[in-house]
Amino acid sequence: MSAISRRLCLKHFQTSYNVGKRFISSEGTMKNIITERMGSVFLVSINRPDKRNCVNPEAADELSTAFRQFEKDDTLSVAVLYGKGGNFCAGYDLKSLSKVDESFQLPDHESGYGPLGPTRMLFKKPVIAAVSGYAVAGGLELSLMCDMRIADETAIFGVFCRRFGVPLIDGGTVRLPKLIGLSRAMDMILTGRPIDAKEALSFGLANRVVPVGTAVGEAVKIAQQISKFPSKCMKADRTSAYYTTYAARDFRDAVTYEWDHSVGVVLEESVKGAQNFVSGEGRKGNFDLKESKL
Repeated sequence: MSAISRRLCLKHFQTSYNVGKRFISSEGTMKNIITERMGSVFLVSINRPDKRNCVNPEAADELSTAFRQFEKDDTLSVAVLYGKGGNFCAGYDLKSLSKVDESFQLPDHESGYGPLGPTRMLFKKPVIAAVSGYAVAGGLELSLMCDMRIADETAIFGVFCRRFGVPLIDGGTVRLPKLIGLSRAMDMILTGRPIDAKEALSFGLANRVVPVGTAVGEAVKIAQQISKFPSKCMKADRTSAYYTTYAARDFRDAVTYEWDHSVGVVLEESVKGAQNFVSGEGRKGNFDLKESKL
């Protein structure tokens, strides 16, 4: 078993993919955040397991650095975010918050960064959260920052910070109602109650629920599949969906944006895709495509 397989406990993933034969390298020398690459997939892990991966200011800075690296590297197409040691992230480190004085300053909201790091960044490429254990308070907000959430059966989502007077200021009140609707968002925000994996799936908060210990493996599998698709078309559709959700004035504005940002892709990728279809590639629901050029 390869080193990364042991670290990620990816029994399911190791069975499906021969990790040992793939190029994997560790990036950087950060203390709280570990980054690794697996081909065009970028793995980002929060490495504070003794704190249930609570994020302190140092970890927040490192998390921002990791995602800046992901955004700038054109050889990386999808990121997977997860937590070491059985928990995704239990939020902001309240121990560090309890020690601040009047000189304490939160990041400027226009900087693109939040208290937990990259939560206000608008990523150009997909990010998938692999959730096990707690994804609560700011940890919930980190998961909401991602395009998809793959949860294992131990996953617990919730606004646990409700008990301690800590508001959602990493995009939680913006993203949560958009993802699951205002009524369900209010249930979570007002009560702070735990939402298990099964209920999260019914809410649309989790995209998929997988057996214990396989969330990272499933997320990587999905990331590798996404990496094989023609990238410009995928990015155009993704960007248009986000614009429609958060920025469009009305339906006409939304469809105009969709057209303006997608029509150029037709000659660049769609014609080639049509030719591949005619030749038999991708037919009959076959998604085992060749690796796409970024």
